[in-house]
Amino acid sequence: MRIIHHPDRSVLTLAAVLYALGDPVRLTIVQRLAAEGELTCGVAYPFPIAKSTLSHHLKILREAGVIQVRQQGREYYNRLRSAEIDARFPAVLAAILAAAPAPELAAA
Repeated sequence: MRIIHHPDRSVLTLAAVLYALGDPVRLTIVQRLAAEGELTCGVAYPFPIAKSTLSHHLKILREAGVIQVRQQGREYYNRLRSAEIDARFPAVLAAILAAAPAPELAAA
């Protein structure tokens, strides 16, 4: 099983979190995770983009500390690290999600 690195809460930077949330696709992913909880990589994001591009977006979110990924069998599950982000940067994630436009998801 591959070990997936997640940054510790103490090393999260506001610049990295804001950069990760600055892209419309990544912001939509975070909005969906905030609304629905833990989702799988392959099925949960009906975007009209290549799988490799989606993987890149998920990697940026993970490396910034915005999401956490866990593997169960062949599936990878993503969850929002909202508690960790709120502990490090109080109310930032909630403010961004409240100000963001409604996600525009393509039909699955």
